[in-house]
Amino acid sequence: MQYKARPQRNWGRTLKGYAFGWAWFDPVSSWALRRLFVPSSLLWAAAEQAGTSVDHFYDAAQLPKKNTHEKKLAEALHLTAAARESAERKEAEWQKVFFGNGIESGDTRRELEAARYAASHTYNLARRHFGFMLRSDPPRIKSQTQSPEEIAAIYGAQFEHLSLDGITKGNTQVEVSKPVERSAGTDYWLRFQSPSALLGDTVYARVLEPQGVKNPPTIIFGHGICIEFDHWRGLIDEARTLRAEGFRVIRPVSPWHGRRRPLGSFGGQPMMARIPGGLFDAFTGAAQEWAVIANWVRQNSNAPLAYGGTSLGALIAQFAAEKIGERDERLRPDGLFLITHSGRMTDATFQGDMANLLGVDLNAEQYGWSRERIEAGLGLLDPALLPAVDPKRIVTVLGKRDRITPYASGLSLIDSWGVPDENRFVWDRGHFSMPLTMIRNPAPVARFREVMTRL
Repeated sequence: MQYKARPQRNWGRTLKGYAFGWAWFDPVSSWALRRLFVPSSLLWAAAEQAGTSVDHFYDAAQLPKKNTHEKKLAEALHLTAAARESAERKEAEWQKVFFGNGIESGDTRRELEAARYAASHTYNLARRHFGFMLRSDPPRIKSQTQSPEEIAAIYGAQFEHLSLDGITKGNTQVEVSKPVERSAGTDYWLRFQSPSALLGDTVYARVLEPQGVKNPPTIIFGHGICIEFDHWRGLIDEARTLRAEGFRVIRPVSPWHGRRRPLGSFGGQPMMARIPGGLFDAFTGAAQEWAVIANWVRQNSNAPLAYGGTSLGALIAQFAAEKIGERDERLRPDGLFLITHSGRMTDATFQGDMANLLGVDLNAEQYGWSRERIEAGLGLLDPALLPAVDPKRIVTVLGKRDRITPYASGLSLIDSWGVPDENRFVWDRGHFSMPLTMIRNPAPVARFREVMTRL
């Protein structure tokens, strides 16, 4: 395997790591997520349904009309609608150029991608227009939990249909977009129909290829919940570090995020609003989609293939590696790179703080569920006690202060898997400060590079 020389350090990005990659950043992030981001996102999503109608907004947000400045709300709705229309126009133009038959120049595509990205970011920032409504009783995610009977109709009374029979050899047709050339390498997108009958939408995945590397190793790398890299500026993106180390990074968009976000919801909301069904749909659907991507990689490269991710993306990677490998050995990953992951879905769901931060009601008894029944179902999403790949090819990053994907759960998993000490990076950090810490200390990525070089 050949690698290019590492590029010069991005000092602006590095300074972010030094400034915010500390344990104090985690409680600040938790407060901001619970008190600002989630409630403003729910109002923003309601505005998407309501357009410019104040009355429709109250219905969509399920809020009483009392104590609201209607004139200010009307202004917020108009500003949000204008930003949405601009983003939609740029997205439509982007789709036509990048997946169409035109002969636009590379400069034109680069300028259009920058304009689309800016318009999408501006639309996301329209959340700020609803800040005046957060002073009291901010909205919470409304539970939409399906009954046990509804789940049984999909997955069987004993969840027997979670066996992922939908994972085939990944023979779904994959469209490849035109590229954007950058100093760090080449970006392009994959597009295909989700093989999951429960999702049935169009899947997008961004591909980041390194500059000057022939036949690079590939890692399919999942993102965290609420994270939408193609639509927000300034997010800390591990894919850039992985590309700098010579990897081709394929970053699939998880169900209900980004271009897959349903009207009237924010990124990832349906997953948490429908526990346990939302998690079943997301994990089984994502695994089927990763199989399609893995098949595309195997058809186009003979270099090693890895799965990985951060937080939700790492949990999906664990699940997908096992389930896909059981169906088709050719699509089994050669390595795993897992950041802030846990060993049991019940730990992440009920013991971690994410549900509380997102304002999710976990009291599913009102829908006919028992806690034991939910835990039994979620247990089917857990990784097996034996790893899907050789433990010497697994590199893991855990934070001792992680309260989102609890540290003890992740540690128990890698102990059971027998991951060697040199492949374990355990830092005195929490969930949100970990990616920032990795900017200034890329040792885990460097170690994973060493592991994959040996293949």
